[in-house]
Parts: sequence; structure tokens; C-alpha cells
Amino acid sequence: MTATAPAPAPASASGQVSLRRILPPVVTGQELVLLGVLVVLWVLLGIFTPAFLTPGSIGPLLVQVAPIALIGVGMTFVIITAGIDVSVAATIMVSAVVTARVLVAADVPAVLAVLLAIAIGALLGTVNGVLIAYGRVHPIIITFGTANLFQWLGLRVFDSSTVNGIPGTLDFFGRGAAGSTLGVPHSFAIAVVAVAVAWWFLRYAKAGRNLYAIGGNQNAARLAGIKVQPRLVWVYGITGALAGLAACMIIATGTSSLDQSVGSGKELQVIAAVVIGGTSILGGRGSVVGTMLGALLVQTVVSGVTQLGWPTQLGFLFVGICILIAVGTDLIRERARRRA
Repeated sequence: MTATAPAPAPASASGQVSLRRILPPVVTGQELVLLGVLVVLWVLLGIFTPAFLTPGSIGPLLVQVAPIALIGVGMTFVIITAGIDVSVAATIMVSAVVTARVLVAADVPAVLAVLLAIAIGALLGTVNGVLIAYGRVHPIIITFGTANLFQWLGLRVFDSSTVNGIPGTLDFFGRGAAGSTLGVPHSFAIAVVAVAVAWWFLRYAKAGRNLYAIGGNQNAARLAGIKVQPRLVWVYGITGALAGLAACMIIATGTSSLDQSVGSGKELQVIAAVVIGGTSILGGRGSVVGTMLGALLVQTVVSGVTQLGWPTQLGFLFVGICILIAVGTDLIRERARRRA
């Protein structure tokens, strides 16, 4: 299941662009390769560390995958449009600390806490989108700048101390019996639903197909009548909203306290999952299903290295190799396409 789009059609003599609605294949070779690698890894880890395939190991692994895959949905949208968002870790930080302080200060229902976190994330993401769409500055510059601004804001809310005594209001997203049904973590189930909705949106909705056109060639997309700037704004807004929801999951899977390291490094894990999943860093091609498989692969490698008792640094090494292979393959594919 994927949503890889063809290159935009060339402009006609009249200056108009013909955009053909051609449905992509349901499954790509890269996704099959990723699935095969995951199966092999799980089998090998099951042989060398039998505890890996037990519910006590798989459950926590899926809980760790959930926020990465969830934010990865939004990041896939962003990278398809030839953008990037390195501020998601700071967005998680701000959403998490504000939500945690509200939970400590007042007995608010879980629904309101979740809506608050999503609203904060969406607001910060929309700020990114407006600056990128209307400021005409490269996304990595904008989001690197806002990442520092958001982090400063989060540190101000932390006020140089941890947030302690967080109640179990968000346990629905956590580990254990309260956070799962029939052994499936609720957070992972939510991520799967988000991936399924995003897959349908990219494959069948006109607005989703337009994202590929924007990533392939913004000028051609404008000639085709696509409103590029508003779409960029809501793409970054959605990414921020998903980061806010992921913050609730991170609060629930931690202890009753929250420190200033919350969200740290998550942007790199998300981008790694998206790139390994087959989304082109050059824009115009991508798959949310591939992103989910990429998130599973990254977390499997990290968890596997830990359970095997190997040095933690090896996990970073293996993930880095996977990223280089994915990016290299994408560049080779793009050069071959241009020659054709």
C-alpha cells in the first residue's frame, strides 16, 4: 500500500499543465523489502533473544513506535511537498510541558488534555507553515529557527525544574492493562488508524494528490490551479497537531514527572523513519505505509541492540547505514528517471 505519485505532466503550449489522475501501485518494491527485512530481523532476534517475541517485549516496542509513526504521517506530507520540519521535537516539548502543568494544576478530563496538546501543536505547526509558505524561505532554515524559539518557550514553561506529580489521566496511551486492549497498545492502534486515513487521503483525495504535484514542481502546480501556499500551511499545521498528540503518548509512557529532555532526538527518529520508508527527500514521492515500516525498523534495531547486550552506539550506526542506503537509492532512482 503506497501513494507514490508520477511526475507532474509538462506544460502545454498554452502554458497550462495537464495533471493526470493515475493511481499508483498498491504495494511498492521498497515496502516489500522493508517488510522482508523486518521479518528476518524479528526471526533472528527471536532465535538469539527468545524474550524478544514475548508480549512483554513486543508491547513496549509498539508503544515506542507509536509517536514516531504518528508524527511520521505529518512528516511524510511535509517531505512529499519537498519540505522538512526539524522543529517537531521542540513542539513535543512545549505541548508536553503545558499539558503536564495543566494536569497537575487542575483535574481536567483526558479529552480536554488531549485537545489542548493537539491545539498547541497545531498552532506551532501553523506558525511554521505560514513562515514557509509566505516567507519563501527554505523550510529547514525556518524550522531550525522556530525549533530554537519553541525550545526557549518550553524551557520558560519548565522554569528550570521538572514537572512532578502528573496524574494518570492519560494512562489510556500508556503501557499495561490501562493502555491496551487484547494486548494491542492503544497508542499504536491510533497510529495505525492515522496511517490508514493518510494512505487513503494521499491515494484517493484530490488534495492529497496535489501534495505530490507541489513536491514535484511548485510552479507547475500553480499553473494547474493548485493553491500551493494554503496547502503548505495546513501540511505543517497537521504535523504540529500530530506532534501534540504524540506528546500525550510520551507523557503517558513516562513516570509521574516530566523533565526538560522530553522530545529530545525525536525529530531525527521521525525523519529517519520517513526516509527509510521510501519517501523521497527531494519531494514528489512518498508512502505513509513505508513510514510505518520505517518506524518499526528503527525501533526494532534499537530494541534489538539493547536486548542483545551490544553497545548502544551500534543502534545509531545501523540506523545511519539504513538512512544512507535509502537516500542513495532514492538519488540513483531520480537520476535514472531523469535520463529516461
